[in-house]
Amino acid sequence: MGRFAIRKPEEEAGKAWPAILIGLFVAFGGVLFGYDTGTISGILAMDYWMNLFSTGYRNTQGHLDVSPSQSSAIVSILSAGTFFGSLGSPFLADNIGRRLSLIVSTVVFIVGVIFQTAATALPLFLAGRFFAGFGVGLVSALIPLYQSETAPRWIRGAIVGAYQFAITIGLLLAAVVDYATKDRQDTGSYRIPIAVQFAWAIILIGGMLILPETPRYLIKKGQHDRAAQALSQLRRIPATHPAIEAELREIQANHDYEMSIGSAGYLDCFRGPMLKRQLTGMALQGLQQLTGINFIFYYGTQYFKNSGIQDSFTIQVITSCINVVSTLPGLYAVDKLGRRPLLLWGAVGMAVSQFLVAMLGTLTTGQDVAGNIIVYNVAAQKAGIAFICLYIFFFASTWGPLAWVVTGEIFPLKHRAKGLSMTTATNWLLNWAIAYATPYLVNYGEGYANLQSKIFFIWFACCFLCISFVYFFIYETKGWSLEEVDELYSEVSSARKSAAWTPSTTFAQRRAAHSNGDGAVHEGGLIEKPDGKSEQHSDGVSHHDEHPVV
Repeated sequence: MGRFAIRKPEEEAGKAWPAILIGLFVAFGGVLFGYDTGTISGILAMDYWMNLFSTGYRNTQGHLDVSPSQSSAIVSILSAGTFFGSLGSPFLADNIGRRLSLIVSTVVFIVGVIFQTAATALPLFLAGRFFAGFGVGLVSALIPLYQSETAPRWIRGAIVGAYQFAITIGLLLAAVVDYATKDRQDTGSYRIPIAVQFAWAIILIGGMLILPETPRYLIKKGQHDRAAQALSQLRRIPATHPAIEAELREIQANHDYEMSIGSAGYLDCFRGPMLKRQLTGMALQGLQQLTGINFIFYYGTQYFKNSGIQDSFTIQVITSCINVVSTLPGLYAVDKLGRRPLLLWGAVGMAVSQFLVAMLGTLTTGQDVAGNIIVYNVAAQKAGIAFICLYIFFFASTWGPLAWVVTGEIFPLKHRAKGLSMTTATNWLLNWAIAYATPYLVNYGEGYANLQSKIFFIWFACCFLCISFVYFFIYETKGWSLEEVDELYSEVSSARKSAAWTPSTTFAQRRAAHSNGDGAVHEGGLIEKPDGKSEQHSDGVSHHDEHPVV
């Protein structure tokens, strides 16, 4: 069993468990994300809520309900808030720090929860959804940032991926609480599931009050002594230990070089060698949403009910359980097998599953003149649910956690907060688009596409696109420090060749050699290394020239 274990490398000084525990605790913020996005699916299907919040619209069963356009607004306005929140995260992260930013973000989230809990009509409910979304958007960009800057490199993938695991736990808790209150005929039916979120927020704030700031942020602010103390707290060795000093020298050298060529704005993330990384991160997060996962967790309860499943709430709880359990093998494999193979084979599995769900749903159901679903083959519908569960397994063990892992690794320090904010905003932009468009794509009636199960063909096509995207654009970053990942992108022109790359020297050593004249400086910034090889300092954001992916 030894070859299957993930062990701390012998050359890594200090203890790993403090940084691991801190990273896992910070991942708890994913519960806010998962619970808030998951609870709305059950609330929309609650009889009492539909009667209370309806403005007179009746669904195809003749029951008072919110209209498809109102349902679209309710679900999607959270994603609109998260989009703006994630874009605003660098202004907090780069000015007051990663730790305090998470506290402020959670307070914003609490304001949104208060509004939703107090609401008895749509306007206040919508306002609460927006503010909660704004807080979740801030948190969703800040947590991977904090984790990637504090985690040991040999287990960074699992720690950052734990954020997705927390999201799945939030989704499961939402399904369970919705199930427990769905039959109540009072405001407790929806207020209890919403108010439970106060607990998650208070836990996160309490923990962040005592956790350290990230060493890389403190270096960025010129606070070297505090950075050494923070790293000492994470590694449980004295701040004067040679390993602490060496790690800080590498971070400092990388940051000093980046700052020597100027500060970074949003537009700089799309210039020169940064363009490849920025577009890779944004495409990865966008495609994660286009695989169709949030169709299941936003509208799954209603979809299962419309498909003839008698106890749709139970199915939603089951799919949420599968989502949680399936994330665990991905957290193990990300630092054992690597990023590229997991994302590639995960995309293959998702594509096959979505295609089979689409075929089974399309060929074995129909509609009457009122738009109600007629199920011709119940066994085929159950098989379709089985393939949805298989799709969730592939998503949760690969694309779910790894989208956050990869985007947290690929940006240099100067660009990291802004680059991550835009990749996260892309995730939420597509999240909003899917949440807003789905009722119009799926529902029956004039002005609606009435795709029903055919929508899974769209998710299949997007999953198929994911396969090519991973093959050509995703670099293998397993086991490298954030500074080494920066070097990887600088030296390797093709993602397909990234798995074979190894760093020759640290950036601090190359900078020292350049400063002391140990390396011969040639025209264009070339530094002759002792082994006769040369490297070139670029005028972009990194310390080597980058080349377009081929």
